[in-house]
Amino acid sequence: MTSSVLSLGLLAVVQAPFEHAFSARNGAHLAVQFDGSKVTAAQATATAHAAGVTEAAGPYPIAAALDTTVGTDCPKKDFAGHDNHPITVTTRPDLGSTSGMDQLALTQGRWPTSPGEIALPWQHYATACFGSSVVFSSLPGKPSFKVVGFGGSVTNSATAFATADGFARLTAAGAKSDEQMLYRFAKAGTDADIATDKQAVAAAAPASAVESGQSYLTAKQQAGGNARAYVPFLIGFGILGLFMSVLIISIVVSGAVASGIRRIGILKSLGFTPSQVARAYTAQAMIPATLGLVLGAVFGNLLAVPILGGATKQLGAASATIPLWVSAVVPLGTLLIVGVTALIPALRAGRMPTVRALVVGRAPKAGGGQTAQRLASRLPLPRAMSLGLAQPFARPARAVLVGAAVLFGVVSATFAVGLETGFNKYLDTSTAGFNVASKFVEPTADVGVTWGFYGPNDPRRPHLDAAKVAAALAETPGTKAAFGWGESGATIVGAPPGGEPPKVFTVTGDFSWTNMELLSGRWFSAPGEAVVGDKLATTVGIHVGDNVTVVQQNKQLPLKVVGINFDTNVGDYTVMTDAATFTAAGLAPHIEQFNVELASNVSGPDWSTSAAAALTPLNASVRPNSDGGKNIVMIIMGTLVATLTLMMVAVAALGVLSMVVQDTRERVHDLGIFKALGMAPKQTIAMVLTSVSLTGLIAGLIGVPLGVAVEKATLTPMGNAIGRHLPPSVSHTYTAALLIPLLAGGIVIALLGALLPASWAARTRTATALRTE
Repeated sequence: MTSSVLSLGLLAVVQAPFEHAFSARNGAHLAVQFDGSKVTAAQATATAHAAGVTEAAGPYPIAAALDTTVGTDCPKKDFAGHDNHPITVTTRPDLGSTSGMDQLALTQGRWPTSPGEIALPWQHYATACFGSSVVFSSLPGKPSFKVVGFGGSVTNSATAFATADGFARLTAAGAKSDEQMLYRFAKAGTDADIATDKQAVAAAAPASAVESGQSYLTAKQQAGGNARAYVPFLIGFGILGLFMSVLIISIVVSGAVASGIRRIGILKSLGFTPSQVARAYTAQAMIPATLGLVLGAVFGNLLAVPILGGATKQLGAASATIPLWVSAVVPLGTLLIVGVTALIPALRAGRMPTVRALVVGRAPKAGGGQTAQRLASRLPLPRAMSLGLAQPFARPARAVLVGAAVLFGVVSATFAVGLETGFNKYLDTSTAGFNVASKFVEPTADVGVTWGFYGPNDPRRPHLDAAKVAAALAETPGTKAAFGWGESGATIVGAPPGGEPPKVFTVTGDFSWTNMELLSGRWFSAPGEAVVGDKLATTVGIHVGDNVTVVQQNKQLPLKVVGINFDTNVGDYTVMTDAATFTAAGLAPHIEQFNVELASNVSGPDWSTSAAAALTPLNASVRPNSDGGKNIVMIIMGTLVATLTLMMVAVAALGVLSMVVQDTRERVHDLGIFKALGMAPKQTIAMVLTSVSLTGLIAGLIGVPLGVAVEKATLTPMGNAIGRHLPPSVSHTYTAALLIPLLAGGIVIALLGALLPASWAARTRTATALRTE
């Protein structure tokens, strides 16, 4: 119940606000930026007739990737003068229009009305500085604008909005003006559809005129954030839980009927009709089921709070709680399924003849069970175990129910172990790459300063003299390897304007020892080459062999993509290149940290003392590697998976317990005879436990492959939900060391469920057992 409410609720919460806003504002499926030097306004307008286009708007002038800082007039001095990350500025004939495509929404203040005013989304400015200025620091003269409003486009078609005269101020200061067109298409439901639509637009424009294209699907994914990653595995657990609920209800009600056969006979002899008996036993199942559904709905809502966080804030949603209709529909639907499931064995109880109901402790009917007993007796096993081994064949339908309960438990456990292993491997990637080091070397001025407190282009952010620091480290005894890196302050042309700001890292030295993983291609090895992050490549549609353009202080540098890497700890949209590439192009590579690997026989404190003597004159200091923190999203997911799995395994064991209790009650006279003939309590326990072992083994052998298949069908969509492709090191989770114990999991679950009734059977007195005839 908890899993079902949580999965459907998350799905509704992370999608509904965006879809509502997208529909209400007539959002664009695709926003395309054309190179202003290669296309005219008339040529951009003509693309409105490209294949598949149903509606178009524009062209609008646009200037992308302009570096900005918070103005010094901000009353919060902690923010004044800080980097504000690059923004993309455009203008519209009527910024506050409530008609047409891509209607802008204002959340605070007003739209600009003069050349010195600007509005931008709250995520792209220090909210405490509202009413102060934003400075375009990369343009000559550093023009500034007063922030008079927070607002923007539902699809992030731009991240700042000015008047026509205000936009002219930017171009006059040196900003490159391009043309932007907005489109809606007849078919735009998937990334493949959008890619086809973009190709159609590009074909209708002059060659190489398209610089970038922003899909509404990217904005949708950004709006949902990490909450989307929970949905695939919660759906998996929800489906398993639903089937398990149906099975367990059937077992419990059947057990209630079996344990109350004599009571049913008495009720029928007193005049109860079959329908009255059926209603009574259905009600017995519905009362605890209703309690469980209510508690499950409550727990699902409570768990949603830390998971959703601020997933809907940027869309103006009132809250990030599960919708009321989900909390009502899921329990009512489940209750209906429970009622139907309970009604079937209850009807069987109602139709049971009175005479038969009054006779309990009946021995199994002769047939298949007898044949199995004869065959089992020939096995070289103690007689108690051979009796138990043949017992499932005396009640095959009951054995199937026991097997089904164990099967779902094994599938859940296998599924969970695979997910948990995948989560741990994903977490391991956060300690790879730029986080791998025995020691870090950073500017002395950065010691004690929060990482990223100053933006990469902030003059207060210190950098290292890469050549001198590298030489000092090479001369320090015990240094095995070292490389330097830093955020260059450049941005990426065509990077999605929403979400995390794009980052361009410059690297110097050999970092092959860090185990940073490539998904495709190779690492850069020549000037002008770069490796891009997986999420940027997926979102923008970059492939190995393509070119990507980065901009630093309004200077553009084209780079050839030679590889796509998987790294989860330095940002969503990243580019890495050699520092020498920036230097050759006249740009400034920023090296802010060196990662140092020490030789295995070197003492860390001794090396630090030795290195400090060489590094102190260079304004550099040694810092130990604290390994950083864990990814809270992965931790929450792991905890949730473990909790749901324990619940599923416990329910599976309870299902076995119920069936074994039922079977033991029906065979209590047989137990009396066995005890009268000399069967010891330990032999009784062995017989009962053996009766479920074969069923548990078969369920385990079937359940493990099914659990592996469920995990494979879930882990990849989880990565896709947050825009990442998982490498084999993360997605290949199962090893022989994991699978072999899981294969025995069916027997373990079956034995856990049968242990209590086996103990009860062993303690039953012979006279008591025989008296039930």
